[in-house]
Amino acid sequence: MTDKRDNSGIIYKNPDKTPDNKFPEYKGEATIDGKDYWISAWVKDGAKGKFFSIAYKAKQAPAKQPAFEDRLA
Repeated sequence: MTDKRDNSGIIYKNPDKTPDNKFPEYKGEATIDGKDYWISAWVKDGAKGKFFSIAYKAKQAPAKQPAFEDRLA
């Protein structure tokens, strides 16, 4: 994001979205409580009209824990 403000974000139309795939219709990024996230948004139809269904994913996922067997070694 060009102007990073906490608890805000921006989304853009996804050029990779086609009627044949389940890719999000919009993609973007946000900063929430000082942490960076990817945003995915889909336009859905509901009882009250169209709405956005939104998912957030941490940009830097936490490191994976070693497998149980590796921790015993």
